Amino acid sequence: MTIEVRPTAIAEVKLLTPAKHNDHRGFLSEVFRHDELAAAGLTFEVMQENHLVSIRPGTVRGLHFQTPPCAQAKLVRVVRGRIFDVAVDLRRSSPSFGRHVAVELSAENRQQLFIPEGFAHGLCSLEPDTEVVYKANACYSPELARGLLWNDPDLGIKWPIDATAACLSDADRAYPRLRELPVFFN
Repeated sequence: MTIEVRPTAIAEVKLLTPAKHNDHRGFLSEVFRHDELAAAGLTFEVMQENHLVSIRPGTVRGLHFQTPPCAQAKLVRVVRGRIFDVAVDLRRSSPSFGRHVAVELSAENRQQLFIPEGFAHGLCSLEPDTEVVYKANACYSPELARGLLWNDPDLGIKWPIDATAACLSDADRAYPRLRELPVFFN
C-alpha cells in the first residue's frame, strides 16, 4: 500500500500517511488512491477540491459542516506550513458525540486527516502563508452550510491560540455552541 491508514481516538476519523518515494530529483507521493482507501474501509468519492491560504499564524477557520443531503466527508492535507486540525463528532447517537480529534498536519509530515460526514471541521494556521488542500465528497451548498462555535468550552479543544488573538471571520465568531445546535445528524 502507498497510503498508511491509522485510526484516531474516534474510530471513524482516520490519519493517513502517504508513502514518499525519493530520488535525486526530489520525491513523489501518491496522496489519494481510491482503491487503497476503499480497501481500508473509506468509501470516498471526490466531488470538490478546495485550496485555502491563511496568511498569518493564528487564523482559525471553522468549525464548519454541511447538513444532509449535502453533508461532507473531507480529506485534509497541508501543502505549505502547518495547521492544528480538528474534527468534532456531531452524530447524536454516537458514543463519541461532542468529542473531538485534533492533530497537527504539515507539509513536512505529509499526513492527511479523513473526516467523515457528521463531523464539524476546523483548523488554526501555525505558520505564515499556510496552504491547505482538501477534498470533499459533496459540493459546497451555502443553504446547507452550518457551523459550531470554534472555542465552545464544552468541547474542550485546546486550541494553540488565545481567543483574543485568533483571526476569525465574523461568521465563525457567531456560530452557536454545541448545546444550542439542532440535531442534524442522528
